Amino acid sequence: MPKRRAAFHNLGCKVNAWETEAMEQMLESAGYEIVPFGEPADVTVINTCSVTNIADRKSRQMLHRAKKMNPAGAVVAVGCYVQAAAETLERDAAVDLLIGNDRRRELPELLEEWFTGKKPAAEEAVIDIGRSPEFENLSVTGTKEHSRAFIKVQDGCNQFCSYCIIPYTRGRVRSRKPEDVLREARALADAGYREIVVTGIHLASYGMDFREKKSAELDGRELLALLVELDRVPGIERIRLGSLEPRIVTREFAQTLAALPGICPHFHLSLQSGCAETLRRMNRHYTPEDYARGVLELREAFHDPAVTTDVIVGFPGETSREFQESRAFLEKTGFYEMHVFRYSRRRGTRADAMENQVPEPVKEERSQDLIALGHRMSLHYREKWLGRPAELLMEQEETIGGRRYLCGYSREYVRGAVPLADGEDGKKMQGKILAGTFSRKITDDVLQFAPVGN
Repeated sequence: MPKRRAAFHNLGCKVNAWETEAMEQMLESAGYEIVPFGEPADVTVINTCSVTNIADRKSRQMLHRAKKMNPAGAVVAVGCYVQAAAETLERDAAVDLLIGNDRRRELPELLEEWFTGKKPAAEEAVIDIGRSPEFENLSVTGTKEHSRAFIKVQDGCNQFCSYCIIPYTRGRVRSRKPEDVLREARALADAGYREIVVTGIHLASYGMDFREKKSAELDGRELLALLVELDRVPGIERIRLGSLEPRIVTREFAQTLAALPGICPHFHLSLQSGCAETLRRMNRHYTPEDYARGVLELREAFHDPAVTTDVIVGFPGETSREFQESRAFLEKTGFYEMHVFRYSRRRGTRADAMENQVPEPVKEERSQDLIALGHRMSLHYREKWLGRPAELLMEQEETIGGRRYLCGYSREYVRGAVPLADGEDGKKMQGKILAGTFSRKITDDVLQFAPVGN
């Protein structure tokens, strides 16, 4: 019999992307042929997102698009939107099979049941995620990227920010056992990956569920212990961290990281607002002063690290004064990159019912202001690297301004490009780490890189 064909489409975060790759590899091991999304397929799996009402709508639209493309095939809805709207999706004719969070590893078995005529009810396929006690131990043996691989080490969140649905769709904190993380890291190193990105839904909470006494203190000690072990894995030369909670970045935390040779000086500290009043309404558990202390500790422990952040504009009740206070804090802190989001209401969250919702035109104006500020700060940080020595992990060939380059990223995640001569095959250098110097600006986002000896 010919192999069944399966296509995947991912919506949402980096954790979702990692889970999608894990599911692809599961089906491939089960004998399926993985084909690009949009091609004829017996199975189309949509890994959904539910972080905002807009994400819900995009998830529904993608499920309906998948059914139109392959009306005779099975459309499988997986992930956070399934967890949030199982009853609605069960009545949706475009969806053949529901799989909630923490049941992705059962995908091959559930599909076999579906092909034999058995369709699990929603209450069977979507568990009560709030009662899920253990990490769903998926794994990957490689990724679509040739040089960098993600490793998911944690799921769930206990923070309950007032705008966020994730604790309800992902459940409480669940951490992956260190031995499983290290096993995957060694396998990725053996497969030729030089850099790993350690990620999770709330990475700073890693290991809190391992504690004998369920301390709610967020101090990052289990995460640090894991990073120390990962730094010893032969072949892994770079360890990049996903988003961190500002509260765990103490002097001891920063100095311990700085003592690990593999740690990349590139840190994403989610802020959301630089105004203390807004942070209180968001139910964030720190102040701008706390955040500033964390950034200072990183900058004292590392030489000019890249610090990036997320910012929400137009949160309910955000006045002009609060916005300007937040903006001033952002400018004073100075970020390499800022990801700016307009507040989007999400049913089921406290913020959705708050008074003084900010009009969309005001959100747009504030968003554009911060995007322009972020662009200027990014440009400033990149330009500081001109003439400085750095190391680039070479990743892929690109054409920029009509010229061929091999592009990669420094440990600080500054994008560099090495010119390729006519006929030169850039693939031979992919996956290699080159030492050299940033020499000039090609575009606002890319610096030319001169390897040592060239």
